[in-house]
Amino acid sequence: MSLNNDFLDELRWNSDGLIPVIAQDHQSKDVLMVAWMNREALALSVAENRAVYWSRSRQKLWRKGEESGHVQHIHEIRLDCDEDVLILQIEQVGGIACHTGRRSCFYRKLVDGEWQTVDAVIKDPSDIYQ
Repeated sequence: MSLNNDFLDELRWNSDGLIPVIAQDHQSKDVLMVAWMNREALALSVAENRAVYWSRSRQKLWRKGEESGHVQHIHEIRLDCDEDVLILQIEQVGGIACHTGRRSCFYRKLVDGEWQTVDAVIKDPSDIYQ
């Protein structure tokens, strides 16, 4: 069965052909990370029912968890009113979304004008990435 990808034409891609994507835990609603997708990444994410992103630094597709095992299974994809941001409601395998070994990439908060780390490392990154 071939998947109809006409939905890709309804998005407002930026000048680089990308759209920002927020990964949110489907149960707790915690925001875990923000990444980018191009058309191919979004089409693959829908087809595979797992998050596939576009790595701007490496200029290639990146299947979340391909090195760490911390895959993101998609429960729902939502589009904002301006059609230029996506939210993936996901199940985060292993409970770690951040390459620092934390649950969320948003582990620092501004307190009295200074960024303070408020979330602990769950697993040392050197034990995750070889």
